[in-house]
Amino acid sequence: MIRKEIQYTIPSDDDGKTVERFLRSQGFSRHLIILTKYHENGLVLDGKPTRSNVKLYAGQTLTVAIVNNSPNENMQPAPLPLSIVHEDDDIIVLNKPAGMPVHPSQGHYDDTLSNALAYYYQQLGEPFTARSVGRLDRDTSGLVLFARHELSACILAEQMRNREIHREYRAICTGILPESGVIDAPIARAHDSTIERIIDEVRGEQAITHFQRLAVKNGYSLAAVRLETGRTHQIRVHMKHIGHPLPGDFLYHPDYHVIQRQALHSCRLAFRHPITKEEMVFTAPIPEDMQQILR
Repeated sequence: MIRKEIQYTIPSDDDGKTVERFLRSQGFSRHLIILTKYHENGLVLDGKPTRSNVKLYAGQTLTVAIVNNSPNENMQPAPLPLSIVHEDDDIIVLNKPAGMPVHPSQGHYDDTLSNALAYYYQQLGEPFTARSVGRLDRDTSGLVLFARHELSACILAEQMRNREIHREYRAICTGILPESGVIDAPIARAHDSTIERIIDEVRGEQAITHFQRLAVKNGYSLAAVRLETGRTHQIRVHMKHIGHPLPGDFLYHPDYHVIQRQALHSCRLAFRHPITKEEMVFTAPIPEDMQQILR
């Protein structure tokens, strides 16, 4: 069992709220409040244990224990390279290399970013509890955000639902892209595949991609890409749809003479810190294999 304590000084705007209502306003889910209030000294008000239906008054100090009863003990630690962009008690941001899945799956049980992170925490003597907030395809490189405890995960998941976590990509596309554009084309799973996606006006879910051409070199275009929706393989499918597929994409454009994986990189990540509320912005440079195409 892992316990982390967070302390709140009650502001005047929250005077008269119950503990539960206040915690809901801070991003706690009902499930997390239940876990907390039934834990010994899970809720402490001005140094004394309290209940979730007690009223709060401005200036009081509420200490809340974030309890994680189920660390992921089944995650196999693996001594793999780990590029840490930012780390604190609540979140960790990593720069994932191409070719590494985020989570274990069939055929990838001990070679993922999560395995590397489990090993990192094992070396620190801490149990592995981090969970990713959003994910990248195995062969897409770039920034990945992990929550380090239940409250961070809860708050960041809500930010994801509200589209308050902003990610920008760099993509290299075949041919000369228009200077900018918006692709609005619904995406569905291909009938005969478990992984491939296609444009399907009947079965597809709405998918919107914004792009801006940044450079043209050697018959390829470098683009800044932003997603308005987050469908599986959205950038890869949309760029193929408009006639500018990503080189090296084994599903949608298996042309490997300039790169061995899809030329796609998550270069910028912006969100509000789940605990401090500070605006956070992180960047990761375009990796060498993509840079080579533009030289």
